[in-house]
Amino acid sequence: MKAVVMAGGEGTRLRPMTANQPKPLLPLVNRPIMEHVLRLLKAHGFTETVVTVQFLAALIRNYFGDGEELGMALSYATEEIPLGTAGSVKNAEEALRDDRFLVISGDALTDIDLTDMVRFHERNGALVTIGLKRVPNPLEFGIIIVDDEGRVQRFLEKPTWGQVFSDTVNTGIYVMEPEVLEHVAAGEPVDWSGDVFPALLAEGAPLFGYVADCYWEDVGTHESYLKAQADMLSGQVGIDLDGFEVSPGVWVAEGAEVDAEAVLKGPLYIGDYAKVEAGVELREYTVLGSNVVVKEGAFLHRAIVHDNVFVAPSTNLRGCVVGKNTDIMAGARVEEGAVIGDECVIEAEAYVSSGVKVYPFKTIEAGAVVNTSVIWESRGQRNLFGPRGVSGLVNVEITPELAVRLASAYATTLKKGTTVVTGRDVSRAARTLKRAVNSALTASAINVSDLEATPLTVARFETGRRDAVGGIYIRTTLGDPQGVDIIFLDPDGADLSQAAQRKLERVFGRQEYRRAFPGEIAELTYPPRVVETYTRDLLRRVDVSGVREAGLKLVLDCAGGVASLVLPNLLGTGVEVLTRNAGLDEANPTETLAERMRDLERLGELVSSSRAAFGVRFDPVGERISLVDENGELVGDDRALLVMLDLVAAERGARQERARVALPVTTTRVAEQVCRFHGVEVEWTSTSQDVLTKAAAQRGVIFAGDGRGGFLMPEFSGTVDGIAAFVRLVGLVARTRLTLSQIDRRIPDAHLLRRSVPTPWAAKGSVMRHVVEAAGDRTIDTTDGVRVVEDDGRWALVLPDPAEAVTHLWAEGPDADAAQALLEEWAVVVERAGT
Repeated sequence: MKAVVMAGGEGTRLRPMTANQPKPLLPLVNRPIMEHVLRLLKAHGFTETVVTVQFLAALIRNYFGDGEELGMALSYATEEIPLGTAGSVKNAEEALRDDRFLVISGDALTDIDLTDMVRFHERNGALVTIGLKRVPNPLEFGIIIVDDEGRVQRFLEKPTWGQVFSDTVNTGIYVMEPEVLEHVAAGEPVDWSGDVFPALLAEGAPLFGYVADCYWEDVGTHESYLKAQADMLSGQVGIDLDGFEVSPGVWVAEGAEVDAEAVLKGPLYIGDYAKVEAGVELREYTVLGSNVVVKEGAFLHRAIVHDNVFVAPSTNLRGCVVGKNTDIMAGARVEEGAVIGDECVIEAEAYVSSGVKVYPFKTIEAGAVVNTSVIWESRGQRNLFGPRGVSGLVNVEITPELAVRLASAYATTLKKGTTVVTGRDVSRAARTLKRAVNSALTASAINVSDLEATPLTVARFETGRRDAVGGIYIRTTLGDPQGVDIIFLDPDGADLSQAAQRKLERVFGRQEYRRAFPGEIAELTYPPRVVETYTRDLLRRVDVSGVREAGLKLVLDCAGGVASLVLPNLLGTGVEVLTRNAGLDEANPTETLAERMRDLERLGELVSSSRAAFGVRFDPVGERISLVDENGELVGDDRALLVMLDLVAAERGARQERARVALPVTTTRVAEQVCRFHGVEVEWTSTSQDVLTKAAAQRGVIFAGDGRGGFLMPEFSGTVDGIAAFVRLVGLVARTRLTLSQIDRRIPDAHLLRRSVPTPWAAKGSVMRHVVEAAGDRTIDTTDGVRVVEDDGRWALVLPDPAEAVTHLWAEGPDADAAQALLEEWAVVVERAGT
């Protein structure tokens, strides 16, 4: 039986370690990752192996040759272009036609029992058996659910936290029958988990999952690279280390010289022919490569030092990686998470801060304090995008330098000569950062249409209307005047999809930005009459019939933001409008929760005293709205969604037209009753903004809302637009001749409760698996998180937060007591699983 080792990985997240060598050749305790894999294969009788290679393929072929030194027979299948996990194996089909074969990654560390996995495959008569492992954080892997017999029930590749329904992930280790290759197209990129396996599952093919009780670590990040070596040294991996254990946990390879006056506190490893002088202190989880020299007075703790490195006296290395042939001179200090590339020089007394990456062949001058990475980039962030785009504190986390790099990365993903729309809120910080963004885009051969200070809704509209490939909008973080959000838009003006976000993150992480040639510097223009165009199109597309005749009086609060550039004259004559906070307030570009509630209370007083039909408060960028009824009472976001839904559905239902609305799964099921009454269907979506936007763009969808004051009016725009929602509401109220309180009263009460439970990041995957197990035979829905539906219609939703160490719970019942009991039941499940 043959094996296939996939060794084409580029390892971009591991740069600069992989800047000049492929990921499978990275050393783990002085052996390449792939050598550990090959030794595992040989131990289980796999001696004939095909290695698929692509990135720096010659280095892998030169290192392993024909496999004779390992007692194996190696052959190679080279990809001219990346073909994906399945395409690379298809590329080796000539050698795999005769018998079943095993596929394993060449850049993951494991001690899985391959013999037992093959037996499991044969016993079940499987077409494909997938090696599975339970992990704390399943986000970077494909998650899989199997039944009690091990048969695969469902796949999901690289989920968001809202899509996590298990902590059982695909290890990339497969046992396959040769006929599976008939389902893989030749010469084009194809993925096992994303393309082939779901298709086979849909056809009813026998796909099984082998849940392995083993060690497995995907060495894909600097953190996991350090962790894998620490686990090897502490004996958590069933792998033999070369050398002699001279004292508990202290391994010394052949030819190494260690002075008796050196302090060694294991577990640690000293490579062959290394030299450790007197007065050196080597602490836990340190690994020295071959021929490393460590001079007196040096201190190393959790440091991974590759071959032929010189470490001078009085140096201090903590939790870092030092590439081969590098010199660390006297008194230099390298901190946690820093990575020094191959053939660098860190001169005397230099200080390399935490997280800094120094790319190969660089010199850090004597006495320098290095806080940013040394190439043409700065330090990358682990999670670039959050729920509000790229967010952080002004001039602390979000600086003009970061804005330039972000815009440069974004431009690198676009074609030269295309156009991007930019805009901002009223704040000075947003103005400063937008100027940096504009400079970076034009310097990267991207034309810019700068809308200056404008509502986010107008920026989205202009991005979709113009011949633009995307947009960037900068605003103050809602509720935090010290924070700022940089929002990236797609060609339709919607937030970037998660796939596009990951693409931008990869470019940003690699820091390989495109620059324009001198004659390619792009143009910066300021389009005229943008607000007038937006207003004209809005009134043309949204039904405002009956407004003039109704003689409505309205009270609007613009929150001192850019919405005041469009309001209150949007509806022209026929509507009496009272406004407050209509001036642009640079000093207070957002409001705290307390300020927002104070202003809503004041808005209610004005509505009641002026006998207005209702009041509307816009957020500072005009994207979301809050409603106050004719009595001055606040209509909460949940009820406002139902009120809007009832009005839209009733009007469409009266026309006897089939229609749908899109709502997130966190919405009360009273919405379903409202829609059913009017003959309208509900399409449930995840809570992700880009998913809701895509659902709203489908044919037949007449309305969408997120339950947080955000409404989508598909007849005008496919994105959240508070101004369009306001205009639509005015028309609906004018034609129904009902007040908001009357509309609210005819809608059944909802008993939907919510709670957030603190959950360590490492326990989130386990929590979701326990939720699925606790559901038993009850109906579950995994549209977003896991929603468990009881036979009597009660339901609970468990959803991990994508940005914080908490898990959110929703529960709905026929009354408050039933909802509370259900919420308590599932809170106990989550709390127990998270401890």
